This record gives sequence, structure tokens and C-alpha cells, in this order.
Amino acid sequence: MRALVQRVRHASVEVDGAVVGQTGPGLLVLVCAMQGDSAAQADALAAKIAKLRIFKDEAGKMNRSLLDTGGGALVVSQFTLAADTRSGNRPGFSTAAPPAEGERLYLQFARALAALGPEVQTGRFGADMAVSLLNDGPVTIWLES
Repeated sequence: MRALVQRVRHASVEVDGAVVGQTGPGLLVLVCAMQGDSAAQADALAAKIAKLRIFKDEAGKMNRSLLDTGGGALVVSQFTLAADTRSGNRPGFSTAAPPAEGERLYLQFARALAALGPEVQTGRFGADMAVSLLNDGPVTIWLES
């Protein structure tokens, strides 16, 4: 699985003009399931992200995790993280998991993250979504399981 994690002051996702998910201070996590990914990989990636020390401590150093801060997470499916841009000018997405498998793993990831404690809200898999955020730092981390 692939994830792009952004530390945010707030983030929200809209579908057809209606907010379907949002978070205050915490993380916006864009997630893509790749062909061959498993539920175990989704669980491991969720645990890694929950414990990722990218929030400031009292000394201003990135030493605290989402679990330490009590922040929330907005998890949004993002199949375009599978983009293959090695040749030509049009990205290919053939390495992304098929839609049914991608949705299953996306939801598994969101459930696994929520089970660790943070409040987790999601976008809508397969929908045309508008994501808004105020990146904090900015801090943006790429992860791959």
C-alpha cells in the first residue's frame, strides 16, 4: 500500500458539494492499495502512521505521534498514487489494486487506524472528491508498505 501523509491544522473532503469527512488538527492520509496488497499490509501501514513522530513536542522537535497528540485523521482513497510515469506523458495506473479490492483494503486501513484510537473520518471510495486542507509545517511524508 502507498500513503501520502500530511500533517494538517484541518482538512475536509466534499462529494457533490456536501462534506462527507473532516478532521481538525491531525493528519490527512491519501491511501492507495496496490495489486497484491493484503489486509496485513493495511494494518501495518495504519500502525506505522499512527506512531509516526511528526508532531512537535514542547521543544519544537518532531517527536510526537498522532496517538501522542490525540489528533484525528481524514483518510481519502487516492488511486493516482499508483501512477507510473516512467514513459510518455500520460500516467498509467495498472499497478493499482482492482476497484473492489482497493475499496476493501482502503476500508481495512481506515478501520485499523481507528482501532488504534484516533478519530478517523473518510472520503467516499470511487467518488469525485474535493479535498481541502491547511498543511501544518508543511509536513508531507510518503510511505509504502
